[in-house]
Amino acid sequence: MASAAISSDVLARYEPVIGLEVHVQLLTATKIFCGCANRFGAEPNTNICPVCIGLPGALPVLNQKAVEFAVLASLALNCEVRERSVFARKNYFYPDSPKGYQISQFDKPLSEHGWIEVPTADGGTKKIGITRIHMEDDAGKSIHDGFADSATRTYVDLNRCGTPLIEIVSEPDIRTPEEAFEYLTRLKEILLYTGVSDCNMEEGSLRCDANVSVRPRGQEKFGTKAEVKNVNSFKFIRAALEYEIERQVEVIESGGKVVQETRLYNADQGRTYSMRSKEQAHDYRYFPEPDLPPLVVSPELLSETKKRMPELPEARRARMIAEYELSERDAYTLTASRAFADRFETAAKTARSPRRVANLLLSEVTGRLKALDLEVENSPVSMAGIVEAADLLEEGKISSKQLKQLFDICFETSEDFGPVYEREKPQQITDAGAIEKMIDEVIAANPKQVEQYRAGKKTMAGFFVGQVMRVSKGQANPGLLNELVTKKLEG
Repeated sequence: MASAAISSDVLARYEPVIGLEVHVQLLTATKIFCGCANRFGAEPNTNICPVCIGLPGALPVLNQKAVEFAVLASLALNCEVRERSVFARKNYFYPDSPKGYQISQFDKPLSEHGWIEVPTADGGTKKIGITRIHMEDDAGKSIHDGFADSATRTYVDLNRCGTPLIEIVSEPDIRTPEEAFEYLTRLKEILLYTGVSDCNMEEGSLRCDANVSVRPRGQEKFGTKAEVKNVNSFKFIRAALEYEIERQVEVIESGGKVVQETRLYNADQGRTYSMRSKEQAHDYRYFPEPDLPPLVVSPELLSETKKRMPELPEARRARMIAEYELSERDAYTLTASRAFADRFETAAKTARSPRRVANLLLSEVTGRLKALDLEVENSPVSMAGIVEAADLLEEGKISSKQLKQLFDICFETSEDFGPVYEREKPQQITDAGAIEKMIDEVIAANPKQVEQYRAGKKTMAGFFVGQVMRVSKGQANPGLLNELVTKKLEG
């Protein structure tokens, strides 16, 4: 059974129940309990020390910056930060975890009771609860392929041991794969705005496990859940949930019983498959970490963190819609990243018309960048160039057609707008007499269209404007041209 959108028939009979566990790597310079570099891509087993690989006698020391980032993320996600939280040892054996345990938080996490608001299919919004956010360190990485003897051996890279993480656990409030996708999208967006993580899924900075079950519509009791792990994109998480929901319904309706288990998602096949049974919950034998005191978050730290909180995406969108008269869609595009929004606003504030800057950025620049597979940071037309172009349009010194031609040159030659404009210097015809002469010629050549206009078909004015623009090679001032065409046709 390949992954596909869930049929309306299935959703009419069954209600999915989804909860997400998201591990986020904090963007600190060093690891959570030692001074080793917190850096992706180093040679295997080079960023390690006695603390992060758990040698006897080595003592952990908590990274202050990791705490500040975790508190900032908690507040941005509307969580209540505990004044006192406790680290614990989560005991399990796995080859890439040399300590034999993970330092995490158990019954007293850093923060609880948060929420994210997501859009719904009917155009409304819904709050998805966040149960808790806790701090922990990461394990190493087992490498199962890429070596000549990978068929018989697994290699272990311990560089990731001790990487600072927060785990964000949602309430089981999500009811569709699309809601899960929106939740993750909003979560990532908020975290990027705060700067606590780069959220790079390819490098493992953001990882998500999904718990999913189904129950007949109207039933309060949850069904048996399966955990889907190791999915490396939001698109694949949505597809994995779609497949898993259909699979569980099929098992139930064929007389079987859904088994509590961990499953993996195969993106090539579009299906999940069983990894291991979870009929019995693991007994991790949690106990308080003896080498770390309780974490106390002072009122001063909370106050300072709140002062450093940036304007978050939803609030920024609402303000920009009002301030720059943007559509909701345009506001979403312009606030896709904090850096992009900052650059736009800095530039827009210097322009005659911020709205026109937004229009040019969205209509003339982003499409060209996408076609060339370029990021906005690599655009040949700078924000200053966009402002200059917007001001020239606003002043009527160039037409929209001329601007498009200039932007084409910019992207062909990898030059900014200013130098291209100075070199090409397209001139608009603003002399009313010259434009009237061209209008007279066009009217004389098209008597049938003149009759249609005067018979009441006023949309024919556009035909005459287009013809004059062709004759003037796009150089007639559009505002003046429209005014004079109407005057001539009405005369």
